[in-house]
Amino acid sequence: MCVYEIDPLLDPRWAALVESHPHSSVFHSPSWLEALQRTYGYEPMVISTCSPKSDLTNGLVFCRVNSWLTGRHFVSLPFSDHCEPLVDDSEDLIRIFTHLRQSVEQGKWKYIEIRPRHSNLAGHAFLSQREDFCFHSLNLKRGVEALFLSFHKSSIQRKIRRAEREHLRYEEGTSERLLTEFYKLQIATRRRQYLPPQPLSWFRGLIASFGRKLRIRLVSAADRPVAAILTLSHKKCITYKYGCSDYAYSNLGGTQLLFWKTIQEAVRDGFEELDLGRSHPRHQGLIDFKERWGAQRSRLAYWRFPIEKHNQANPWATRIRQQMVPVVSNSSLVTIGSILYRHLG
Repeated sequence: MCVYEIDPLLDPRWAALVESHPHSSVFHSPSWLEALQRTYGYEPMVISTCSPKSDLTNGLVFCRVNSWLTGRHFVSLPFSDHCEPLVDDSEDLIRIFTHLRQSVEQGKWKYIEIRPRHSNLAGHAFLSQREDFCFHSLNLKRGVEALFLSFHKSSIQRKIRRAEREHLRYEEGTSERLLTEFYKLQIATRRRQYLPPQPLSWFRGLIASFGRKLRIRLVSAADRPVAAILTLSHKKCITYKYGCSDYAYSNLGGTQLLFWKTIQEAVRDGFEELDLGRSHPRHQGLIDFKERWGAQRSRLAYWRFPIEKHNQANPWATRIRQQMVPVVSNSSLVTIGSILYRHLG
């Protein structure tokens, strides 16, 4: 059987498959693919066993990343916590994987990487597991009252009440002012993590692509922004994608209030799941935070071909990052992010 490559931004069949498939996520959506292309120049591509003249019933979406730093490679998908192959038939998946493997073996691409949420790809001998993460999601179908009672009493419930007593001001939208305040907090948060922020153009691209399906949510103490999150919506799921805060005001419960407002609005609007994204197993504090909301944990494995010989973090790179990031200016940190992130998808 033949394998076909299609452009998911030009072929309307892809949007129809994403809308109908039960395992599709916001990361499959044309809006996400458009933002990746707009900001980083990545070329989205879907590989399918369906001919151009038939209905599209399966597909594995990738982005072509052409980088002088990390090489030419396929990723499904850059900057996406997960991206399930929308392929229900195992024989179709084998054909698609065979096509990808041949592309690498022929020297067209350095490697392929797949980030499924539901599928276990261990049975495909040529794929190796690259990384292992914890994934958390919160079932919203229980309703607001039951959800609140399930939250951790001191870490979540009391923090929400503290934020309400402090009369923190809550705003949400996509205005330029909200984006500016969000990005200032993003720079500060990434600096604490010894990382540069993604470029402002990435967030502008997301807003342009998603419209009202993207929300920046911000809380302020008096006139000082203290915490913000960015969420995306797709079908019945709200995805928490980015969060940032002013550490000096963390005791006020601003972050907890933001998530609580998001949950309340999501339940009101008929959403059934809050996707809290991935966490590295080393980040126990982040894992604990998510589980104190009553979120369920599952395993999230990333797969790659060919097998990586070295998968450990470079200690020299880590040392340079930890010594450089705290001392460079904000503008320099933003410039570093603008240069590096297009190579790191």
